[in-house]
Amino acid sequence: MELDISGHTDIGKKKDRNEDSFGVFRADPPRTALLAEGALAVVADGLGGHGNGDIASKLAVSIVRDILRNPPPDEAAFRTETLADRGFLPLLRGAAERANESIFHTNMEHAGGRRPMGTTLLAGVLAKGGAWIINVGDSRAYHIRDGVVLAKTDDHSWVDEQVRQGLMTAEEAETDKRKNLVTRSIGTHPTVEVDCYHWPLAAGDILILCSDGLVNMVNEREILRIVSQPLTARELAMQLVEAANAAGGRDNITVIVARIDPSAWLQIQAYARAWLNRTTKLYNLVAVGAAAAIAGAAAGWILRGLLR
Repeated sequence: MELDISGHTDIGKKKDRNEDSFGVFRADPPRTALLAEGALAVVADGLGGHGNGDIASKLAVSIVRDILRNPPPDEAAFRTETLADRGFLPLLRGAAERANESIFHTNMEHAGGRRPMGTTLLAGVLAKGGAWIINVGDSRAYHIRDGVVLAKTDDHSWVDEQVRQGLMTAEEAETDKRKNLVTRSIGTHPTVEVDCYHWPLAAGDILILCSDGLVNMVNEREILRIVSQPLTARELAMQLVEAANAAGGRDNITVIVARIDPSAWLQIQAYARAWLNRTTKLYNLVAVGAAAAIAGAAAGWILRGLLR
């Protein structure tokens, strides 16, 4: 499976530090035993207001990364009827539970009366058998095909649970001030419930893993418009982050984009446009510098003339 995958994170415009963490870990046999091809992608959003959210998110990403040392699941694991026990999901689920236990115990030992640190955790193995996703919290994964969102993870937030129960409309949830209240997280309770997903993949599919800093600032229509462009995964991730900042950037923003088996023509277009964008920015920078130099020289010449 060919994979163009990249991530980008930004502090946003309202926060004084970035409590998001992410990792994109490519298959690298024999150093990474788990995957012969594909990648492991992880997004963690430290809980704001709980203290040390950045530490919690970094620790969660590190613990999930360690599953790359495991041997791949046997063939029988991919045929089991229970979703949570299928394929790579037991390893991902176990990593989430270990992260929860580690952070919770740290809280018990060092909280000192402060609110316990915690984090969301969204992780996925992207491999030949599809996307294997686990989720705790309100970070979100999208599976996109031909400009349509085929599937997405459920958010564990208070407003989303109100919508699912029919107590609030989606439109009301969009503007509710309690959007940031998560109902499930890593490290704040002794045990954690982990949601599991498996999405079959096809050539041309796009996967997005992101923190709520994107979800709460950029609607799905705009996300789909951005990722429909023939750009590299790196350029798409950066444009999504830029869109969240342009909309106000009220939170930290983290985005991972993966293109599945992109066509050769798409890749040529993507890298050509990326080169053109970088060249245009460089040209504009040089042009501005040259204009400033000319303006400075002209001002100096005029000033010298006035002082004579």
